Amino acid sequence: MTLFVEVSGRGPNLTLLHGWGLNGAVWNGVRDALAAHYMLHIIDLPGHGLSHGAATLSLTAMADTVANAMPKSSHLLGWSLGGLVAQDLARRHGKRVDKLVLVATTPRFLQSDDWPHAVSSAVLADFGKRLSVNYAATIKSFLALQVLNTPNIRDLVNELQKAITSRGATDLKALAAALDILRTNDLRPYTSMLTQPALVIQGDHDALTPEPAARWMADHMPNARYTMIAHAAHAPFMSHRDAFLREVDTFLSI
Repeated sequence: MTLFVEVSGRGPNLTLLHGWGLNGAVWNGVRDALAAHYMLHIIDLPGHGLSHGAATLSLTAMADTVANAMPKSSHLLGWSLGGLVAQDLARRHGKRVDKLVLVATTPRFLQSDDWPHAVSSAVLADFGKRLSVNYAATIKSFLALQVLNTPNIRDLVNELQKAITSRGATDLKALAAALDILRTNDLRPYTSMLTQPALVIQGDHDALTPEPAARWMADHMPNARYTMIAHAAHAPFMSHRDAFLREVDTFLSI
């Protein structure tokens, strides 16, 4: 199974993983700034972007496929679904990951009695049902949710939409399978096994991965630090670019 990997820059390896329904183009706004200090490996997850020929399987299979596509030693930055993949990869391929950056993500995306810091099953089920009825409207609604309560929301939605269309629409089956990965996986029992130096970045206006979930994750990782970007929602690297870059570069350069 071959994934599309965009490589650019110079310096230590840094692998970037995007979120559900998107592709590596979502990093375009921070790519050049990061490439000035790091050798970037921007991966389109299975079934997304230019990796449309690669099947979206279980979380474990997705993480293994990503591990095979990235350098043998690399910093790893995962956002949203990409952050869930990064957690599983860092746990099972720990020697491959130098430092771990988790952005607007969580060990469990689905709400439960013992985990209120997540979206309800009804929300995820609704996205799944609407995908087959009106793909474009569903994706646009999901994109708007990611930048809810942030400045310039319309510009940010358009930027996310442009990232999708630049590499073609994601296959509906792949979207449904990836949504199922978000719905069914719970990595909380393994959070304490993530021993790499880690940075957890979170926005306090995030409607998809609430701030308490990110703080819980940082508190339960042995070598993690937590940073909250005020007024940011689910895509802080877009809405608060300079603050995001400052946090990442400070952490990785230590």
